[in-house]
Amino acid sequence: MCPQFELAINSIYAKGIYDIYITGSNAFLLSSDLATLFTGRTMEIKVYPFSFKEYLTYYKITDGYDDAFDQYVKTGGMPGAYVYKTENRQYDYVRDVYSTIIIRDLVEKYKIRNKLEFTNISEFMMDNIGNFLSPNNICETLKNNQSEITRKTVSKYIGYLENAFLFYEAKRYDLKGKKYLTNNSKYYLCDSSFRYAVNGTRNMDYGRVYENIVYLELRRRGYEVYVGKLYKKEIDFVAKKRDTQIYIQVSDNISDEKNI
Repeated sequence: MCPQFELAINSIYAKGIYDIYITGSNAFLLSSDLATLFTGRTMEIKVYPFSFKEYLTYYKITDGYDDAFDQYVKTGGMPGAYVYKTENRQYDYVRDVYSTIIIRDLVEKYKIRNKLEFTNISEFMMDNIGNFLSPNNICETLKNNQSEITRKTVSKYIGYLENAFLFYEAKRYDLKGKKYLTNNSKYYLCDSSFRYAVNGTRNMDYGRVYENIVYLELRRRGYEVYVGKLYKKEIDFVAKKRDTQIYIQVSDNISDEKNI
């Protein structure tokens, strides 16, 4: 928040004897701004909410993994929430984090005039993690609800939400044509707890939340992650890392023949 703070940082950097770590998480400084201010002198370290493994370590859990995973699915990996003892209090904390990012940080940074439209788009995307979305179909859905928003504005708002690392985009990849498809992507939340804290638990939809958890785990492990298309069929995730390419399907139930 201090004008030209980067000059002070650069002067420390110029001494050549310090490692300097800078985090940006408010309206005045997002990660993308850091790259602009320190062109060529920075390396980004991606930080995600706790994985299931980190969750187990935090709570010192060494058995009963199924029950622990069920709880992790609901309460997520935001470690700040773990100090609260009840699920309701944990959701209150996560909702407050969300309100800070959306209402204060992004609305203020990008001078968004219509806060309601912006939050509606964010909450619609939360409800549709794992579904194919595009600015066009989001725009059409909102127009059916008497919104006058344009496709260009929706596209801009999605970009803001990605800049704040609230959502990640998984593009479609055609395995036969070996090319990326520009129409429709899937969007995943940085942590599934936001979905339940903000939109409520009336629709748990475990299949999509498991998909979200797997997507983030692949990102943590350094994979580029895409949604695969093969003829008319879909592969949930195509994960690439250098010469390695793996294919993953995610389901909450494989007991019936159709799913198998």
